[in-house]
Order: sequence, then C-alpha cells, then structure tokens
Amino acid sequence: MRIGTLLPDPGGTDALARLRDTLAQAAEDGLTSAWMTHIFGLDALTALAVAGSQVPGIEVGTAVVATYPRHPVALAQQALTTALATGGRLTLGIGLSHRLVVEDMFGYSFDRPARHMSEYLSALVPLLDGQPVDVKGETLRAAAGLSTPRLGRVPVLVAALGPAMLRLAGARTDGTVLWMTGPATIRDHTVPTIRAAAAEAGRPEPRVVASLPVRVTDDVEGARVAANKTFAIYGKLPSYRAMLDREGAAGPADVAIIGDEESVAARVADVAAAGATDFVAVPFAPEGSADEQRTRALLRTLARSPS
Repeated sequence: MRIGTLLPDPGGTDALARLRDTLAQAAEDGLTSAWMTHIFGLDALTALAVAGSQVPGIEVGTAVVATYPRHPVALAQQALTTALATGGRLTLGIGLSHRLVVEDMFGYSFDRPARHMSEYLSALVPLLDGQPVDVKGETLRAAAGLSTPRLGRVPVLVAALGPAMLRLAGARTDGTVLWMTGPATIRDHTVPTIRAAAAEAGRPEPRVVASLPVRVTDDVEGARVAANKTFAIYGKLPSYRAMLDREGAAGPADVAIIGDEESVAARVADVAAAGATDFVAVPFAPEGSADEQRTRALLRTLARSPS
C-alpha cells in the first residue's frame, strides 16, 4: 500500500509558496502522493499546477473536485493543463459533493446524482483521452473536442461510498478515493463492490485510495476530542454518516487513527489488509507541535518501509 498525504490549504497571499514547500517536504519524506481538497480556498487544480511544476517526483491529486459547478469540457481542459504542468503526474479525483452545497449554495438540482455522474463521465473520460464527445444526457450536454496537449492518460477516481457509485467507479474509472471510511467498511463493502464491477467490465483492478485523519500522540483522549471537533461536519453529512454507521462509529474520532507510533502503524496496516491500494494521511495536529513532528516522522518511516 502506497503512503500519501493531504496537503493543507495554507491561506494567505503566500499560499502557493507555502504549498510548494509542503509538497517538497512530502516528496523529500518519500511519500508517493500528495492530494488537495477543493472546497472554498485555493482552486486545487491551479494550485497543484503551480506547486507541482516546481516539485518533481511525486504524484499530485485532487480529493476531490466537485462535478456540478464545472462542465466536463472545462474540467477536462483544466485537468489536462495541470497534467502538462506537472509532467503527467496528476490524478483527477472527482465527486458529487453534497445536496447542502449543490442546491443550497450553488442553486443546482441534486436530483439523480448517480445519473449525473454517469453522464459526466461519458463526457469527461473521452475528452481526457483526446477524443471529441457528443453527449446528450438527461442532466448535461457536451459536444466538443479539445486541442489541449496531453502527456498520456489522466487517471480518474470517483469519490464513491454507496453501492451505485462504487459500481460506476469500478466499471468506468480507475478507482475511488474515500474519506471517513474505516477498514471494516473498506474490507466488507468498498473493495468487494468496486472490484466486482471492474472485473465485470473487463477493467484492471481498481485503485482504492483511503484517506483518514491521523495523529501520533500520547494524549489519545485529547486528540479524539480534537478530531470530533475538527471533523464534526462529516458526522452529519448523509453520505459520510452512512459510512460511519457501517463501521459502527459514533463519530469521526472513532475512525481517526490516533495513538503512539506502534498503534498508529498497526491501524494503517489494517487499512492495507482491508484492500486499500493507497493510504492518504490527513494530519490534524497543531502546526509546529510535537505531535505534528511525530506524525510526519512515522509517515516517513511507513512510506520508506517495504510494502
């Protein structure tokens, strides 16, 4: 299992320089990948194009860009440009987002989300592969071709939690990127569903990128309180709440990986044993703290250990 990390959105007018430095540190630590969320801070693809163009040797990815606000032609064009800037090291993670965001903030309909994603992929994937499209769907239309230069394929991962989305991801993309999904759920639900869909479609075994909060600490209870506070929203959003319920978790702290070096390493190993191909750590210790340094040191050790 490959070990990666989530890049924090640093904020401030020097955000891109700080992001580049954090990415460079991840590469120096031997991590195989570094990922960015796309919420309301930096534009993830633009930021990765800037930082990734200055830091070689590490995969960069989005986890994830929401589909509804971006037409698939526009997203394909931007992703190909980012891949060009990073020497072909981009993996494009996309997702539906949530009804709260799509309807209440953006004003789009969130009805039939699986249909939307299916039609979105019908346009996005061929465009990324250099093919023109003419998609006339029930939720979107796309009739265009792109002349954007390409450096090989841009892999696509879909944020897939429920069975329908996992089947779609397995049948038509390179895999899935997960959040707030514990090892038992990955083992019993995620991996069997997505692998079966990929096999039925004649596709290679899919990538399963599992991301969870991580903190190496001696103050386990304090870190659990911090995890429940920091990640509280994910205990309420329906899609993530469903994954926590599957895991038998009361809240985010129950799937967060917290403890000393030995216990954290053991729980990361559980994620590997569940069938994840990649583990993306989401460190949440205070910046500059001893816990942050210990967490980074352990990730460096895990990344450099034989798999």
